[in-house]
Amino acid sequence: MTTPKATPVPRSDREPELSVVLITPASFESIRQTVRCLARQSIRDRIELVIVAPIDARIEADPELCGVFANVRIVTLSSVSPTGPARAAAVRSARAPVVAFAEDHCFPAPTWADALVRAHLGPYAAVGPAIRNANPDTMVSWADLLIAYGPWMNPAAPREMDFLPGHNSAYKRLLLLDYGDSLSDLMEAETVLQWDLRRKGHRLLLEPAAQAAHTNFGLWSSWIPVMYFSGRAFAATRSSGWSPLRRLVFTVSSPLIPFVRFARVVVNARRARPSWPFLLRVLPTIAVGLVIDGAGQASGYAAGAGTAHQRMARYEWHRLQHTPRGRTEHAGDGEPLAVAPSTPPG
Repeated sequence: MTTPKATPVPRSDREPELSVVLITPASFESIRQTVRCLARQSIRDRIELVIVAPIDARIEADPELCGVFANVRIVTLSSVSPTGPARAAAVRSARAPVVAFAEDHCFPAPTWADALVRAHLGPYAAVGPAIRNANPDTMVSWADLLIAYGPWMNPAAPREMDFLPGHNSAYKRLLLLDYGDSLSDLMEAETVLQWDLRRKGHRLLLEPAAQAAHTNFGLWSSWIPVMYFSGRAFAATRSSGWSPLRRLVFTVSSPLIPFVRFARVVVNARRARPSWPFLLRVLPTIAVGLVIDGAGQASGYAAGAGTAHQRMARYEWHRLQHTPRGRTEHAGDGEPLAVAPSTPPG
């Protein structure tokens, strides 16, 4: 990967309070919906938008849509796959004291940014949002959300946690910079990064006043490989630097992973107060996903990531291709419903 090139597009003389990072593999159009949500933030004039893209994408930010931000910065790299180095490059280019990560398929509510900035006035290394379901029409989507975002699913209460939503949380920038070159790898599996922050004595906060609607994989054909590759990538990042003996122990113990995670997912699901009929319908899908994830983790502990990071990135882009009928819930004007009534059916 070549040295990143950052191109600032100044919009005002005011120093930003929050840098929001968005990665696109191809064009501004792929992130337009999320940028539209960011442009409707209550503190949009205090936001620096950091767009990361491949050099050959030739990104041109929409001047009318992006003119409301304090600043727009375009970071170009030879490649944005895998995404860890791209996120790390964005952190180094950002100028605000707090850096939040956003996604082309996750749509923040209008008070999301303000809630994150206010929470970061406290002694927290990272602050995460409460998550809603942007495409709640299949059991695969609900299983994907419950497995990946169950601990932070709306409704939620503010509380300190050991880890927060990956790719959607906000960090104090200087703490991330302290990781130096290792930040690229840690950005691939943020749970490992957050565990390390906790190990160092830092505090992490779930702030439900910050909400975002997340588009989940809704098709079996996409979700099964995603569960495998994400499990493998996570295990490889977690076990980086481990001794061969420790890797062997985790590899041999990996058949237990689905059982341990299943119990945790059920506890998190019950916190969101779903109806029992809904829970009984979604549990078999969750079980299948966790078995696939366990197989991926076993591979990651035994043989490393392989091409898991790159293959995961291909699924992450253009998420609507992996949902039934290629849609999420939208308002009449085309704005994603960041506060859609998409909590589990009660």
